[in-house]
Amino acid sequence: MSFRRLRLLTAGESHGPALTAILEGLPAHLPISQEKLQHQMKRRQLGYGRGARMKIETDQVEITAGLRFGKTLGSPISLLIRNRDFQNWEEIMNPWQEPSQAKRAVHRPRPGHADLAGGLKYGEQDLRNILERASARESAARTASGALCAQLLEHAGIQIASHVIRIGSVSLTNRNVGWDRIQNVQDSDLLRCTDPIIEQQMVDQVDSAQQNKETLGGEFEVVARNVPPGLGSHIQWDQKLDGRIAQAILSVPAVKAVSLGDAITQAASPGSQAHDEIYFEEGRGFFRKTNRAGGLEGGITNGEEIRVTGFMKPLSTLMKPLQSVDVVTKKAEEAVVERSDTCAVPAAGVVAEAMIAMVLADALLEKFPGDTLEELLAAMHYYRKYLSNY
Repeated sequence: MSFRRLRLLTAGESHGPALTAILEGLPAHLPISQEKLQHQMKRRQLGYGRGARMKIETDQVEITAGLRFGKTLGSPISLLIRNRDFQNWEEIMNPWQEPSQAKRAVHRPRPGHADLAGGLKYGEQDLRNILERASARESAARTASGALCAQLLEHAGIQIASHVIRIGSVSLTNRNVGWDRIQNVQDSDLLRCTDPIIEQQMVDQVDSAQQNKETLGGEFEVVARNVPPGLGSHIQWDQKLDGRIAQAILSVPAVKAVSLGDAITQAASPGSQAHDEIYFEEGRGFFRKTNRAGGLEGGITNGEEIRVTGFMKPLSTLMKPLQSVDVVTKKAEEAVVERSDTCAVPAAGVVAEAMIAMVLADALLEKFPGDTLEELLAAMHYYRKYLSNY
């Protein structure tokens, strides 16, 4: 993904030897906590309804460049996550040896996945050459990269968390959830829903879906607090931070829609009920009593919490497969069945946190450019003084 100050490249296949990420643009002298990094990787694997793959992988991140004695050097950071499952797939996914007789070749594309569209694009009839890279397994590399960006944001006082709003037809009735309640569920191994009664209903629906060989989607919300006003820009369409956030969230596997603040409700509301009135107090400055805009106005942060909702479709691998067509024989067949999850909405929220962290870190470095962490923090200190006198 190409940002302005940050650049991220990931590589690797779902059942290949490893995933790799190269993150460029973090300033020098940033302390990196291995414990915090691994904590985020563990959170991505949690969630009721996950599949057997989560029991195989440990997602230990190896940093092979850009770090010395626990601090960034300002040079590109290289991260490696070995796929433990590769030992079970080496004959099929070996980078060098001659292919076996089409073992585990995929000719029956899954509706909703990249299988057929990617096969048409790249002229592949063994669709494994598509689905291995299109797999959500790639998001582990982005989670690791976003975890590093989140540690930069911590030094700027910015915090990020997520929670689950909906699983299937079960939804929170009150979606305006405060930061403290969201914080309390961050390490939950269920569904990271802030209402225990609603969460149990969600769990029951996941159980029912699993019994019926179905999958479930849902909604998650990512919240970023203590984000300073002035990140992003209204000057050009591609500088608007809400657009950059939306693109990042839509890049999360299976996410098909995104809203900022109360955007969906606002679409059916009159203007008097859609916007956040502005107030001022000495010692506090400008503030809002509501946050319907989700912390962004005109493509620029306004100092309120950034609130972004992602809408995730049900996963496309069904144990009771949908109708498809064999791309070789052209005969009607059921779609292929690959190992999958029943529900992965909480995990998608963690990946979305990583993407928000990268977008905000990029915008922060754009606003406060510098080669070292000390330069960034000094520029932020000056900016806060400027804001207090505005």
